[in-house]
Amino acid sequence: MVVLADVEAAAQVIAGQADATPLVPSMLGPRLGGDLWLKLEICQPMGAFKLRGALNALAHLPEAAAGVTCCSTGNHGRAVAYGAKLRQIRAVICMSELVPQAKVDGIRALGAEVRIKGRSQDEAQLEATRLVQDEGLIDIPPFDDPHVIAGQGTIACEMLRARPDLDTLLIPLSGGGLAAGMAVAARALNPDIRLIGISMDRGAAMAASIKAGHPVAAREVASLADSLGGGIGLENKHSFALCRDLLDTVVLVSENEIYAAMQALYYEDRLIAEGACAVGIAALMAGKIAPSAQMGTVLTGRNLDMEQFTRVITGQDVRLDEITVKGAPYAP
Repeated sequence: MVVLADVEAAAQVIAGQADATPLVPSMLGPRLGGDLWLKLEICQPMGAFKLRGALNALAHLPEAAAGVTCCSTGNHGRAVAYGAKLRQIRAVICMSELVPQAKVDGIRALGAEVRIKGRSQDEAQLEATRLVQDEGLIDIPPFDDPHVIAGQGTIACEMLRARPDLDTLLIPLSGGGLAAGMAVAARALNPDIRLIGISMDRGAAMAASIKAGHPVAAREVASLADSLGGGIGLENKHSFALCRDLLDTVVLVSENEIYAAMQALYYEDRLIAEGACAVGIAALMAGKIAPSAQMGTVLTGRNLDMEQFTRVITGQDVRLDEITVKGAPYAP
């Protein structure tokens, strides 16, 4: 299992490339019942926290690697593409049809090949597995990998060393790479800290798996928090157990609650961020989490569909496959 020493080693690997993003106070804090600190991973050079884990994993490749592949809901693929470009090796990113076009275009702009397969992360993973078997590429998993988990854990180290008084971390939860890594580091640095994983209430695979006591499949659906979609893998070896054992609880938020939180983050903090970034704020605004004196959350990425984002901040309806999120103007 990943331990604090692995996270600290990852910090040395990514130093000067993917570390030291700002930690700033949110203007929403007083309204939400306590100080709220935002870790701005939207300031990463490719726009998302995933660069930390990807660079750490790439640093551990065999020297003779023919190239890399991965499946992704977008940001991991962009991070792998960015890191592969730095190392001047081939990258093939496999994604489902649910990945927003803005993320696909961003990956292609970095010189990576893109394969769109099916309507789920599991179907995209089948293509990545084929590339490993047929073309000798090395798979860099988006979350269930010790090097990836350790890289993401560096976020918690930076947050707690900047603000040792943080008593709660609100962590966006998908496949669990971010939550597992942050939980490993945070528990080691402050055993009493409260760790809460937050996801959307439709297709939350890790939440369903923790409830069941073992990895389970979940239907992948369109969401404002599209980065949190996808399964965790029925053969999950690392992130499931760490999230199950180290998180205090998991909270689910609705699309309407995510919509409202995206508006609040934009109008109060003047920040453009993906829906996945807003789930912690959504849970606080909806009263699903009791506030504390010093809370922190991660703004995980900025690689969003700007047309959809514009609809949210201007109070318009947003269609997500079979459902419509009803719009409303922002009301402080």
